[in-house]
Amino acid sequence: MMPEISRFLGIIISMYFDDHAPPHFHVRYNEYRASVSLPDLNIIAGFLPAKVRGLVEEWAELHQDELLYMWETQEFHKIKPLV
Repeated sequence: MMPEISRFLGIIISMYFDDHAPPHFHVRYNEYRASVSLPDLNIIAGFLPAKVRGLVEEWAELHQDELLYMWETQEFHKIKPLV
């Protein structure tokens, strides 16, 4: 199961229950897929176009503590999209 955390500008952010370390979230955008590390916001798997990567990093910086908390507790909820 992969709860959707946020959706904006065609970008879908989600996390898996009981996912492997390191803490990360998943990004889908059209045909692109990537996993983004929560501690440093680097892509650890997959690929995103530069513009999409920048938007995802901007959003994740705003919500990094909340995302890490969700990873640790698995208390998933929606997070405001980037506007």
